[in-house]
Amino acid sequence: MPPLRFEDIARAARHIRGAVRHTPCRKSFQLSAITGAEVFVKLEQSHYTGSFKERGARYALSQIAKKHADNPKFKGVIAASAGNHALALSWHGPQLSLPITVVMPTLAPLAKVGRCRQLGANVIVHGAHILEAYQHSQTPEFEGWEYLNGFDHPDIIAGAGTLGLEVDEQVEDIDFCIVPVGGAGLIAGVALALSTVRPSCQVLGVEPERCASFQAALLAGTPVDTPTRPTLADGLAVPKVGANAFEVAKDIVKDTVSVNERQIAIAMLRLIETEKMVIEGGGAVGLAAVLPGGPLHERVQGKRIVLPLCGGNIDTTVLGRVLERGLAADGRIVKFVATISDRPGGIAGLSAVIAANGASIRDIYHERAWTHTAIDLVRIKCVIETTSEAHANQVHLALSKEIGVHAVQWNAAD
Repeated sequence: MPPLRFEDIARAARHIRGAVRHTPCRKSFQLSAITGAEVFVKLEQSHYTGSFKERGARYALSQIAKKHADNPKFKGVIAASAGNHALALSWHGPQLSLPITVVMPTLAPLAKVGRCRQLGANVIVHGAHILEAYQHSQTPEFEGWEYLNGFDHPDIIAGAGTLGLEVDEQVEDIDFCIVPVGGAGLIAGVALALSTVRPSCQVLGVEPERCASFQAALLAGTPVDTPTRPTLADGLAVPKVGANAFEVAKDIVKDTVSVNERQIAIAMLRLIETEKMVIEGGGAVGLAAVLPGGPLHERVQGKRIVLPLCGGNIDTTVLGRVLERGLAADGRIVKFVATISDRPGGIAGLSAVIAANGASIRDIYHERAWTHTAIDLVRIKCVIETTSEAHANQVHLALSKEIGVHAVQWNAAD
């Protein structure tokens, strides 16, 4: 018997109605112009706790509450999570009179740890990563607590699938729904829902290339441990997809692609600039795949597509770093090293070329002691702001012409 049927998603939709926000799905004219597709964005970051995880959490918790209504040995629900799943449980558990304990690894953002406590959960910070947090949740001290997996429990998958039902109601004639993939619970639920009610719509998956665990599972024919490296899409960095999720998704997800860190950073930047939305890396990978240069860009030309923006929980400090990286990847912050005269007027000449070409100096640093050239020369490290990659190339050409091509090292490493 399959771990999940369409009827389970329909049942989940009835149970969470009124308790979980029905999120908007609106057309983005600017993203449509940039990508060449007709783009609709599903605003999952507008849930109270900032991610789609509330769908599965609410449904699964309601079923647990019903199951243990007369069980005196039942103590509550426990889960290991670094963020969004923990937040969703912390919000919906008290509403259903369920005690919630979340074990969060030390890498979990302090803001999320604090927010879970504010919402009433018992938060235990333990372990260097999510696996160690999970192992702690399975120790004898938590006997009587029911563990709730954040992406592979059938009720979690069913709840996530309600996103697909909403998309079907909100957008007509969809060609593609492009879904971020981590543990594969979301794409499994959405693909099952849409393949049933809208079989003409193809569901495509997008993973960070630094943790492409769903593609690895497809190649192996079963979930396998996948090497993982740090990624901007940290919410998708699940080394092994869920067995139930994989069983549901493997035959109905039409294709899955990977995006790199540069593409993710630019996608996050585009969402801030065009939609005025702060979306975490995991929620932005769908857009990353369809932007120019992305693996799905050519495939979606002229098509009507839906991009679920799965979450908006990102620390302010991390956001600042992401914006810097996105601007650099977009060719709008450029670093170069130039060797110029150390006599009066040397820097003035350099600045004049930059100003004449419409760029702005962001940072400048002189290096004299480690310059192995003539004593009257100085090495300048400079960061400038430009409007585009084409503008940056214009400035580069002008500097090379004025100072000498061999004296200007563009985007040079320190």
